[in-house]
Amino acid sequence: MGSRTDIFITGIGVISSIGRNTNECLESLRTSRTGLYHSELVSSNYASKYYFGDVKISDQTLKQSNNISDPSISRTSLLAIEAINQCLENAQIDREVLERKDTALVIGNTVGGMCLTDELYNDSNFIGKPSPYIQSYDCGSVALMLQQFYKIGGIVNTINTACSSSANAILYGARLLLNGFAKRVIAGGVDSLSKFTINGFNSLGILTDTYCCPFDEERKGLNLGEGAGFILLELEEDLKEKTPHARLTGYANANDSFHPSSLSEDGTGPLRCMVEALKVSGLRPEEIDFINTHGTGTENNDLVESVAMIKIFGDIPPFISTKSKIGHTLGASAAIESVFGILSIMNNEIYPSLGFKKPIEQTGLIPVSSLIETHVSNVMVNSFGFGGNCSSLIYSSV
Repeated sequence: MGSRTDIFITGIGVISSIGRNTNECLESLRTSRTGLYHSELVSSNYASKYYFGDVKISDQTLKQSNNISDPSISRTSLLAIEAINQCLENAQIDREVLERKDTALVIGNTVGGMCLTDELYNDSNFIGKPSPYIQSYDCGSVALMLQQFYKIGGIVNTINTACSSSANAILYGARLLLNGFAKRVIAGGVDSLSKFTINGFNSLGILTDTYCCPFDEERKGLNLGEGAGFILLELEEDLKEKTPHARLTGYANANDSFHPSSLSEDGTGPLRCMVEALKVSGLRPEEIDFINTHGTGTENNDLVESVAMIKIFGDIPPFISTKSKIGHTLGASAAIESVFGILSIMNNEIYPSLGFKKPIEQTGLIPVSSLIETHVSNVMVNSFGFGGNCSSLIYSSV
């Protein structure tokens, strides 16, 4: 099947604005259904001004379905539980296995409990016992809560590198396996919409008041979204009777250290992480069948990524932006898009982008706009974060 160092994906789970589970998301991907709407769940003055990719399920419903009553459990953690439950069921992992020291959990996350900002602020003004929300506020709180919820016995860690967080969580999970620190790793990411992050992105002036249109000449900005995606990583020697969905063959991280919220125009960071991921995979550029781009719909990101892809590939393989359907899910984006990329490999399909009309004048690149049924062996997933933290992952067929 492969070498002893091959890393296999034996379980997948996802929740997003286009589906509560993998099957619902797959159907939406195939039919080009958007998950972007004016939000009825987000508590924000901008809920009716911008479009958001929110999961149309209330916190109370998520708590009831998982028998959770603790008011301090954030929406971020609840979304993670939904995706991890799917992943474990899909991988046929017994709960007792989770308690072993060779089971690890690595989470990419940026929002943490910031969706509870108002609750924390209100409680902090009362005299008495400490607020129940304080322990849920930082990004590490999600991993700590999940460690207790699933009784994870091995390494548990949080990666926060802005929008590349879950790509680096998966990369870190691969290294845990290859260096003998774990036999199975639940790796992925989660983020929820919050007033805090909406206000922050609004202050940057990069939210669009219409649907985002990645790689379009007239792109105006991004739509924020929420969700979670997780995959189970295992080595071949531990597969036993399992039939894996795909392999993680390439991964790399680079940083162009150019600007707190922009990438350098020559694409230094994106270029290097894609090149290094190809080196790790042993694949040539022409062997990549499909690229799930970072593709935020912002002026800087789309142009820089286009420039970097042209330098590497020349003749660009089919590419899309998942964010045109579910919005930018921040720390969860690479994990959700990894699940979608694995679905492409499993079903030999390339799912289209939405909103594109006119190519960027400097590059002329055109994303896939309709469902393509074709053999898909190797998928690249790009994820670039604030501060120039850039990561690329490559998934391959078994």
